[in-house]
Amino acid sequence: MNEYLVITLIFLVYFSPVFYQLYLAIKENKGGNTIPLKKFKKFLKYSVMVIIPVIIGFGILSHTNYLNYEKPLTFDKYEQITFENFRGLEFFKKSLYGNERFAYVVTSIENEIDDKTVTIQSFFHPSRSFVYKKNTNSKELLTHEKYHIKITELFARKAKEKISKLNKFDEKKIEVIIRQAEQDERNFQKQYDYDTFHSYVLSEQKRYEKEVDSLLNLLTEYKEPKIEFND
Repeated sequence: MNEYLVITLIFLVYFSPVFYQLYLAIKENKGGNTIPLKKFKKFLKYSVMVIIPVIIGFGILSHTNYLNYEKPLTFDKYEQITFENFRGLEFFKKSLYGNERFAYVVTSIENEIDDKTVTIQSFFHPSRSFVYKKNTNSKELLTHEKYHIKITELFARKAKEKISKLNKFDEKKIEVIIRQAEQDERNFQKQYDYDTFHSYVLSEQKRYEKEVDSLLNLLTEYKEPKIEFND
């Protein structure tokens, strides 16, 4: 069933007593009886007061699973990552193109610009990433998802390479480089999923693995997070 339809049905069921009270209020108000209308307003007020915290909590847990939280992991923890680290919650989506073997990984490039010092790191977010079936033993799927992490690291290193080649510390130029790296990373991630069809096209998956590993090796000298300028 469509997830939006499910949400609509839940709201309709939850607010059905409110609708009934509204019906009574309208009916009685025509006869001059305003008491049901006051009851309706009070009923609506308390119904909204209850549902709003539920919606907020639902939204927070959908974004980050604080009930089973694990802090973001830096790239040096890459080899330790398994599907056990995918702790995020997915409340509705049950398949990807009709297949139940799927996962979703969240990564980011984080930076900190201080006085003549730039720190750039890639992160994997366990409590925002999820795998539909926790008991999946698909090495191919895990490999595909972990290469998303490698791709984020690749573009973090590309940014550090460009920043390291600046003649002097220039915060505006540094910020432009980082924003461009983030945009390029997002585009590359989308193309990776498209070309590999989320790991199902094995030849493309292998091609990307070889390409990403090769580029990471070329940028090994930029694996350290910190860049210092000595103008």
